[in-house]
Amino acid sequence: MGCKVIKVKPLSEEEALILFLSEVGPNIVQNQTLMPTLKLVVNECVGLPLTIVVIAGTLRGEDDPLVWKNTLRELKERIGKVKEGEDKVIESLKVSFNHLKDEKMKHCFLHCALYPEDFQIWKDGLIECWIEEGFIDDMSTRQEMKDKGHVILKELEDNCLLENVSSERVKMHDAVRDMALSITRTNPRYMIQAGLQLEELPEKEQWGPDIEKVSLMYNSISEISIDVLPTKCQLLTTLLFQGNPIKKIPYSFFINMPCLCVLNLSFTKIESLPNSISELKNLTTLLLRGCSELRDLPCLSMLQELKKLDLCGTKIEEVPEGMDMLIKLRYLDLPLLTLKETPAGLLPKLIHLQHLGFHENNEKTSLKAEEMEPLKKLECFTGRFEDINEFNKFISSMQQSKKNLIKYSLQVGSSFMRATRDKTVTIEGVQNWEGDLIMHPIEIQELIILKCDYLRSLVDDKSSFKNAIDLRVCWIWWCEGIECVVSLFSFASSSAHPFQSLEVLYLQYLPKLSALIMKDEEIGSATASTLAPSATFSHLKEIKIDSCSSMKTLLPHWLLPNLQNLEEIHVEACRQLVEILGATTSEVEEKGSDALIKFHLPKLRELSFWELPNLKSICSKSGVMVCDSLQLIQVDGDCDKLKRIPPFVPLVGNGQPFAYAPPSLTIRSSTEWWEWLEWDDHPNYKNVLQPLWKDKRYIL
Repeated sequence: MGCKVIKVKPLSEEEALILFLSEVGPNIVQNQTLMPTLKLVVNECVGLPLTIVVIAGTLRGEDDPLVWKNTLRELKERIGKVKEGEDKVIESLKVSFNHLKDEKMKHCFLHCALYPEDFQIWKDGLIECWIEEGFIDDMSTRQEMKDKGHVILKELEDNCLLENVSSERVKMHDAVRDMALSITRTNPRYMIQAGLQLEELPEKEQWGPDIEKVSLMYNSISEISIDVLPTKCQLLTTLLFQGNPIKKIPYSFFINMPCLCVLNLSFTKIESLPNSISELKNLTTLLLRGCSELRDLPCLSMLQELKKLDLCGTKIEEVPEGMDMLIKLRYLDLPLLTLKETPAGLLPKLIHLQHLGFHENNEKTSLKAEEMEPLKKLECFTGRFEDINEFNKFISSMQQSKKNLIKYSLQVGSSFMRATRDKTVTIEGVQNWEGDLIMHPIEIQELIILKCDYLRSLVDDKSSFKNAIDLRVCWIWWCEGIECVVSLFSFASSSAHPFQSLEVLYLQYLPKLSALIMKDEEIGSATASTLAPSATFSHLKEIKIDSCSSMKTLLPHWLLPNLQNLEEIHVEACRQLVEILGATTSEVEEKGSDALIKFHLPKLRELSFWELPNLKSICSKSGVMVCDSLQLIQVDGDCDKLKRIPPFVPLVGNGQPFAYAPPSLTIRSSTEWWEWLEWDDHPNYKNVLQPLWKDKRYIL
């Protein structure tokens, strides 16, 4: 209503040909044999840009003349049959649909029409749907099936039947969806009324006996009237009802759906399910994610074909009765704080599980390793173990069976932290810490340590973490005894390179932490850099230090060669910190008191300081910084003793200290702090930096 229809003129023959050639691929453009047929194909697209793009996508890279001639014939036949008032675009687009490789790929495409118009579909969720529907053949692992799904997705995108919105989402063009809807009105027969703000079920007459799939997702249906209950749904296999505010489903609703395989009631307001759901003996997928009012389920023992059960976000308190009979389950998601227990002996019966999820912070569903041991097919797992011994037993069992989980979040104790990587381990409250007693999966990507007060260093010669070569993120919080992250002297005669892949390091509330790497006091700095494992911290991009009250120097000069990829340094509330980048007395003596010590950090972009009352320098007084990439120095809170900004020299050239600043640098601080800065004998340096300074109070 109120829309203005604007008629778009078709492209000229020349414009149409240029567009087609830009989409069909360089090998076709150079193939003169195909050119006559190609031009005829373009003519059949009658200047319609979408048709041109889709047909070109269908024929992209195809150099068989017979395929081109057959496509031309199909286009002529389809458009020739179009009656007055019918849409030529839809008929021409069906040519691309017919060129899809097999029936299962066609079903994958048609499934996308079940979503509302212009809906942005999550790729991973879409592939899960294809797996649930059986459109992707069974393979030895779920990950292989997902990989196959991505191949299908790419082919649909390459054929311009789906539009790539982002790395995570796709959508259907309106005209392409109209084409899909026109197909599903006949064979296969779907009823699609998604996202139309319906408040009631479609009339009983619309539920035809030949309908295979129904999509009523994202409407406003709050109740189901007995008067409109479907009675002839003998072929219905899929019912998508997610995103409706419905609270109750009548008992008789499912009675006439004997073939139902996929039922999605996610993000509805249902409080319970009718017992008649137990009659759905062909049901393979039951999705109840986000049903925040759902507190119990009827007995599920009759649903012996069930392969996927998603209860995430419900209020279920007890594992549904009959779960031990669901021996075909491959996907079980129960990440619930409300769940009171995991019945002993349940998991060992579900030997086909590939995905298993519990809430890491629900102590009542803590797991034992022996319960997990029979799950040989497990690929994705989220859960909490009773204690560190059970955790170690589970890891040991994995290693002995040479089974590597594809995705996991494993936890001992409680944590408020959320995993940011696919492979995360969280350990909280282990008080009898001994490095050689803490195991970890070989491919761990993220490690979170909390409240382990007897931990003195995370990595030493006893620790298994020295071999965590894929670790990308490390958090250490509230560990009162930790003095350093790595004990350097432990590696003097070792080939280990701890933290060689680490990108992010967060150290917070560690009162005894005095250094990242602790070296033997007898080792001089000249040899220390030699003894430091060369790859340690070599990929580190971000370091954040917060409330580590014993630290005085953050990064010693001898460690900088290992930090050539460092981009961000954030330091907060470290009350004893004196300098960020430090040179030892021996280094100054070796170079001479008047010599400049260069601090090379070629990728450093950001320096951020807050509440550092004893901080006196960013780098030693005899030091200059070499970091052309620096974009921001931010000073906030009590940093009153920081009286100077270090001089910079360019990475190349003969620029002089106090006459140069990184080209993209911005300095943010209070006016008071800026005015208190001391410029030594180089007052011109203030003139160099003044244009780069901004009062933080006026920055949005």
